[in-house]
Amino acid sequence: MAFDPQQQEEKTGVAQPTKEERTLHAKEEREALEAERIYRRGITTLRDLIAPAAMKVEADHLRLGTKYLRTLFVTNYPRYIEVGWFSPIINFPATLDIAMFFYPLPAELVLKQLKKKVGTLQAQINADTESGKPRDPKTETALRDVEKLRDDLTQGTEKFFQFSLYVTIYSKTKEELDTLSEKLDLIFGARLVFARKVLYQAEQGFNSTIPIGNDELMVSFNMNSSPCASSFPFISSDLTSDNGILYGINRHNNSLILFDRFSLQNANMVVFATSGAGKSYAIKLEVLRSLMLGVDVIIIDPEMEYKHLSDAVGGTYVNISLASDSKINPFDLPRAVGAEVDTEDIIRSAVITLKGLVRLMLGDLSHTEDALVDRALLETYAKKDIVPGVDLSRVEPPVMQDFQSVLQGMVGGEGLAERLKKYTEGTFAGLLNSPTNVDMKNQLVVFSVRDLEDELRPIAIYNIVNYIWNVVRSQLKKRLLVIDEAWWLMQYDDSAKFVFALAKRCRKYYLGLTTITQDVNDFLRSTYGQAILSNSALQLLLKQAPSSMELIQKTFNLTQGEKYLLLESGVGEGIFFAGNRHAAIKVVASYTEDQIITSDPQQLLEIQDAKKQFSETAEGK
Repeated sequence: MAFDPQQQEEKTGVAQPTKEERTLHAKEEREALEAERIYRRGITTLRDLIAPAAMKVEADHLRLGTKYLRTLFVTNYPRYIEVGWFSPIINFPATLDIAMFFYPLPAELVLKQLKKKVGTLQAQINADTESGKPRDPKTETALRDVEKLRDDLTQGTEKFFQFSLYVTIYSKTKEELDTLSEKLDLIFGARLVFARKVLYQAEQGFNSTIPIGNDELMVSFNMNSSPCASSFPFISSDLTSDNGILYGINRHNNSLILFDRFSLQNANMVVFATSGAGKSYAIKLEVLRSLMLGVDVIIIDPEMEYKHLSDAVGGTYVNISLASDSKINPFDLPRAVGAEVDTEDIIRSAVITLKGLVRLMLGDLSHTEDALVDRALLETYAKKDIVPGVDLSRVEPPVMQDFQSVLQGMVGGEGLAERLKKYTEGTFAGLLNSPTNVDMKNQLVVFSVRDLEDELRPIAIYNIVNYIWNVVRSQLKKRLLVIDEAWWLMQYDDSAKFVFALAKRCRKYYLGLTTITQDVNDFLRSTYGQAILSNSALQLLLKQAPSSMELIQKTFNLTQGEKYLLLESGVGEGIFFAGNRHAAIKVVASYTEDQIITSDPQQLLEIQDAKKQFSETAEGK
C-alpha cells in the first residue's frame, strides 16, 4: 500500500513533508555525518597535528612549510677509516636527520664473490710478472685485503653488509641550505668519504631519513663489520661538569672541559708528553686556576720553570742546593698527628722511609748492613727521646750527624759510617745535615733542585717528597703535589716505591698527586710506574714520540685515530682522561694567564725587559 501524505495529514491533522523535503533532509543528515566523521578523524590522527602546511618538491631540495631540506648520501669510503670519523657530523652546528641502513649479506655468497676476485687479482699479478712489468702495489694491497676478509668471514669474526648512510639538512633559507651542504661536503671530503646531493629524489631522500625505517634511496656500499662500527654515531665525549677548573677545550665538539679532580675516586694525575709539547704549561695553568679556588699547591721543580709563576702569585720559592740557606732534615716527623694515630707507627714509618734514603745515598746494602741501619735509625731517634708514646710536638728530631755517630759506635757499622761521612763532613755536607728551616705556610710552595748535581738530585727529591708527606699528614687540607720530571725518582726502586705508596695513600689526606714525565718508556716499563698509573684517575697525554707510541697505545687502549692524533698534535693538544671518559683536548690560556705561566725564553726576556723599562720610568719620575 503506497504512502499518501494527504490521507496521513487528514488522520493526524499535522502537515507531512513532501518527497523533495525528505530528500533534502536526508542529504543534510549525510553531510552532517560526513563532517562529523572527518572531524573525528582529524582530532584522533596524530599526523594531522604534526604535518606541515605544505610541501614543495624541487630538483635538489625540498620545501617543507617554511623550512628548506636537502639530503646527502654517501657513495664511497677510503680503504682505512678511523673510529669516530663520524663525530664531526654528529656535532655539526645545524639541525640534521641521519639514517643508517644495514643489510646483512649471506657469508656464502660473499665468499664466492671474493674467491672470484682473488683469482682475478692473482691472474693480473702473474701476468704482470711474466710480461716483465713493475709490481703494482695497489693490486697487491687489494689482494691482501681480500684474503684477510676471506679469513675473517670464514672464521666468523666479521660479517658482511650493504651499508647506506643518509644525512638530511634543515635550514631557514635556500642560501643557508647551500652553505651548510658545502660545509658538510668538506667534512666528508676531509676524511676521503664521498657524498652527493640527491637529484630528482628529494622526496625519497626525506622519506629515508624520517624515523619510519624506509630506505627509498637504496644507495648502499659493501662493508664488513669493523668499518661499519666505525660509523657508530654516539661517541662525542663530554667532560663538562658544574664544579672544578677549566682544563681546556674539547676538540670533539668545542665544549669546555671543566672538571674537579677531587670528585673522582682519587685526585691523582699523570702527564706524559715529549719535550716541548706543553706539559709544564698545562700543569702551570691548572695550578694557577686551582689557587683561585683556594687549593694549596706544592711543586718540585727540577728546571726552575715555576719561578716566574711563584713570583707572580706571591708564592714561596725554595732553592735546595749545597750552598743554599734552605734546609730540610730527613729525620723530621709529622707534628699534629692526632690522638687516633699511634706514635710507634709514625716512628716505624719514618725508619722505613729513611732506609730508602740511605740506600739511595750509599748504594745497595747487604742483609747485615740493612739490619744495622734499621737498628741504628731506631737508636738515633731514641737518643732524642723519640720513642713510642712520646708527644711528637715537643721533641727535637736528630740530624744526619747523629745517625753517623750511632753507626760509628756499633759493631760492624764503622764502614757504613765512613761511607756516610761525605754527607756529613765531606762535599755533600750542606744538603742533609741541618734542621729544617723551610716555611710551608704559603698557599704555593715551590722546591727547586736545578742547582743540584745529577748524583744528588734523586736523593734531594726523595727527601723533599718525604718532608712534604710529613706536612700533609700533619694537617688535613685540600692540596696538590706536583712532581715534575718524575722519571728522576722512577730510576731507583726505593724512590719509585715511595712515590707509589704516596699515590695509594694521599687520598686519605685530601691530597692530589701529579706526576709529569717525558721519559714514557722507562716510567711505564717500571712495575711501580704502572702501579702509579693505575692509582691515577686522571691522565693527560700530549704529543708523543713515535718510539714510545706503541707502548702508549697498548697501555691506554687507544684507537688508531687517537694514536695518530697524539703523533700529530700541536703544542698543548692531546687526550684528557678522567675516570672512564676521555676526550681530545686543547689547552687554552687567557693573555694574562699566558704571561704568568709561559716557559718560552724569548717571551720571558720580553717580560723582563718590559719590567725593567717600567721601573726605570718610575724612578725617572
